[in-house]
Amino acid sequence: MLSYDKQLKTLSQHLRKNMTDAENMLWLKLRRKQLKGYPFYRQKIIGKYIVDFYCPKANLVIELDGGQHYSETGKAKDGTRDEVLTEMGIKVLRFSDRDVFENIGGVMEGIWSCL
Repeated sequence: MLSYDKQLKTLSQHLRKNMTDAENMLWLKLRRKQLKGYPFYRQKIIGKYIVDFYCPKANLVIELDGGQHYSETGKAKDGTRDEVLTEMGIKVLRFSDRDVFENIGGVMEGIWSCL
C-alpha cells in the first residue's frame, strides 16, 4: 500500500466533488472498470501529492493538464512530481485538457497501451 499525507484528505475529497470538465469527461470512460477491467481512483493521494487518476493494478497515474501546467513554474513542479512518482515505480501519463476534449479516442488508446 502506498503511503500518503493524511493532511491532504480534505483537499482530495474537495477535488473529487469539484472535478474539471476534462476530468469528468475522462472519469466517465475510466470508472467502473470499463478499461480492461482495471480499477481507477480519482484524486488519489500518493505520498505528498494528489494525482488526478490512479490505477493500482497497472501502477499508473494519469494527469490532465490545464493552462497553469504550461508556465515555467508549472512545468518545474510537474517535473519534480513526475520524478518522485517514477522513483516510486509509478508510470505517469500526461494529457492536456484539450486532448481530452478534442481527441478522447487518442487519449483512451494511450491509456489502453499502458495497461
